[in-house]
Amino acid sequence: MLRKYHSNPYLHVLQWFIFMTASSVALPIVIGALFHLSQDEIASLMQRTFFVVGLSSMLQAALGHRFPIVDGPAGSWVSVFVMMAGISANQGHTAKEALQVLEGGLIMAGVLLFLLGITGLFYKLLNLFTPLVTNLFLFILSLQLSGVFLKGMFGLKAGQGAVDYGTILISLGVFGGVVFLNVKGKGWTRNYAVLLGITGGWVLQALAVGGVFSAGSASDTWIKLPDIWAWGFPQLNPGMALTAALFTLILVSNLVAAITAAQQAVPRKELPGKDVYNRASLIAGVSHVLSALFSAVGVVSLPVTASFIRMTGQTRRMPFIIACLALSAIALVPSIVHFLAQLPTSVASAVSLATFVQMTSNSFSSLSRVVQTQRQLTILGIGILVGAGFTLISASPLPELPVVMQYAFGNGLLVATIVVMALERFWQTDPKLIVTN
Repeated sequence: MLRKYHSNPYLHVLQWFIFMTASSVALPIVIGALFHLSQDEIASLMQRTFFVVGLSSMLQAALGHRFPIVDGPAGSWVSVFVMMAGISANQGHTAKEALQVLEGGLIMAGVLLFLLGITGLFYKLLNLFTPLVTNLFLFILSLQLSGVFLKGMFGLKAGQGAVDYGTILISLGVFGGVVFLNVKGKGWTRNYAVLLGITGGWVLQALAVGGVFSAGSASDTWIKLPDIWAWGFPQLNPGMALTAALFTLILVSNLVAAITAAQQAVPRKELPGKDVYNRASLIAGVSHVLSALFSAVGVVSLPVTASFIRMTGQTRRMPFIIACLALSAIALVPSIVHFLAQLPTSVASAVSLATFVQMTSNSFSSLSRVVQTQRQLTILGIGILVGAGFTLISASPLPELPVVMQYAFGNGLLVATIVVMALERFWQTDPKLIVTN
């Protein structure tokens, strides 16, 4: 049930702006730490990500699916970044070379999404994404990224010596606090649990290490346009081409989940038709090309936006579009972005892990309703074993395998989704029910 707020439109815009900022601030810092970027490079990455998030969200709301859905940095793309970091390190490539290949993958995925939308094929793919496929995808995604976030929370880095137990305690406190507010919080405390966790954890970490907040360096200009090809000109190899082609199916699943959730939260007379899905795919393709152009984390429509809409009652598009423009404008002010980029990696990782708790519990809840037969239970078991198994394999690189196979098998999320999708499609025998409610 939607909550009704009779506040002025400026408050509506502010609520959307804060939600978009909180949804976008953590993952660029996690990616920066993963590729050992400097503080200035992380600030630049955050600036470009904010700019793309605001622009992409506005394009979708105005021209694409036309729902107020935030396009934010994708956890699913983070899994590809993690895979690429491991493979590049194993092959002796630099972080810059790996990031250039990721730019190429973003462009290829964007072109495929654009073609699916403009040809109308996107809507025809929807039958492949059964509830079992979608919810298993969410579960494996959480499983795969949990290790990345926990390493960030504990400050575990290659070659690092002593463990900072103070940082660990603060990050665990932030994680527990955000989860508690999401479950037990009321009103604005629940709505802004992520923002409260970021603010509280940042202050505690600054006090613990005796740090100070800096608004930027003296060389910063008042206004700075985001860099183009900041990681260098994009590259594409056969392994990333294969990964991007298969990963497009996951992006389709994510977009369908976001539109379905938004439709349930935003009352409309008619259900979204094929034109809505095809337009959304077309704009998603444009957004991925923009992510590559500005060397940002790939953005996708976030299904969690529906929860924000239900809590605030913010169903109108115009305040949302204004907030999108504001976020892109703020991205042009280096001092603000530099300040936000100082958020400690441990706090960003703790908040990111906490946001995945609700998604994981929702996937469990949905799977408990979906899995009703021996066939479905078997497919679920295969999917979990394949996803977990290939995730563990990717943690121990196998240099004797061809490079293309390292890319294909280096992402348990991708392999599990494809396997379960194929089983759902071609295994049609449906034995008697084995689960009763």
